[in-house]
Amino acid sequence: MSLVVMKFGGTSVANIERIRNVAKRCAKVAEQGHEVVVIVSAMSGETNKLLALAHEAGGEIPDPREMDALAATGEQVTAALTAMALQQAGKPARSLLGHQVRVLTDNAFTKARIRTIDGTKIGETVKSGQICVIAGFQGVDDHGNITTLGRGGSDTSAVAIAAAINADVCEIYTDVDGVYTTDPNICPLARKIKHISYEEMLELASLGAKVLQIRSVEIAMKYGVPVHVRSSFSDAEGTIVTSEDRFSPSEMERMTVAGVAYDKNEAKLTLRDVQDQPGVVAKIFGALAEKNISVDMIIQNVATGGAAATDVTFTVTKADVARAKSVIAEIGKIVGMKELVVDDQVVKVSIVGLGMRSHAGIAAKMFELLAGEGINIQAISTSEIKVSCLIAAKYTELAVRALHTGFGLDRKDVKEEGA
Repeated sequence: MSLVVMKFGGTSVANIERIRNVAKRCAKVAEQGHEVVVIVSAMSGETNKLLALAHEAGGEIPDPREMDALAATGEQVTAALTAMALQQAGKPARSLLGHQVRVLTDNAFTKARIRTIDGTKIGETVKSGQICVIAGFQGVDDHGNITTLGRGGSDTSAVAIAAAINADVCEIYTDVDGVYTTDPNICPLARKIKHISYEEMLELASLGAKVLQIRSVEIAMKYGVPVHVRSSFSDAEGTIVTSEDRFSPSEMERMTVAGVAYDKNEAKLTLRDVQDQPGVVAKIFGALAEKNISVDMIIQNVATGGAAATDVTFTVTKADVARAKSVIAEIGKIVGMKELVVDDQVVKVSIVGLGMRSHAGIAAKMFELLAGEGINIQAISTSEIKVSCLIAAKYTELAVRALHTGFGLDRKDVKEEGA
């Protein structure tokens, strides 16, 4: 008998019929002799409706504490309905909210981070023979205030709870049947990956892949929680996310590049003709850091011919552009900036793979593949297992397909599967 955490996203619990299907799937696992803990998201679209109401009642910037108190009700509804559906299916079940489990967080409302989880009540529930249904996305701070973990927070709840109760596996059920080598909507030849390492999944999640929330992968890697990404709508095997040392010898010799990702949520800012002096770049990025604006790619042109000015280019998320422009407007006066140029028609395309650690020439091949399609690279960033290039957004699909094919990731069985 094993302890299984099963997490279901918003599309999986979008209506009563789907909640009944979730209950049947959970009941089947329990009937196989496993102890079951279920984490649920709000019904699809419900959180957006609640946030719209918050802005209607509270204005452009509603009180964050009350926002969390409101938003958390979406998961509360789903948890109770799922427990009822399980009971109707003949399985004892009990729903618990974040504060009842005691998912203790900091007090950063709307984006709280988990500090500790008390697994006592969960353990008591499953040992009594009940299926424990927990509202994801939410917790409680030291003062008893309800907090939420931000978008995709139910993934984080599920993996953190799995770690806290020493679950054997955390199954993430969603509307896709696993992690693919790239977005199948862009590249029909994308393949489902059977096993992927925490490191690779972390890079893919940070680079725009939407299957798992990045914080959930960080927690899984830190505590060694095996994560199984599966579809709520089929029994197909999904993708196992685990540590590299759990791969078989044959899997260790797999493709150098595991996947191609893209992120359209990037904007490029260029400060023209800033002073080419020590400390100038520190002032620019120090001012951005003070406002909690995260910067991704950075390029500083080298001044030539004795010039006393240079250009500094960097990228931020599109949501941070307005705040970044405000900061640069002030710091620009200090560093002698003549002009700020903003380009939000860019996309970051990336290749990820553990095999890149021991194979030379991967970056060069990526640049050659993009050049072969006439795609100009505007910025580059790298890590041990990743290379990212900033390109014009209009080339997104062309670049993804070229890289996917160029690195040998295309499926060979398309005709048999009818894709």
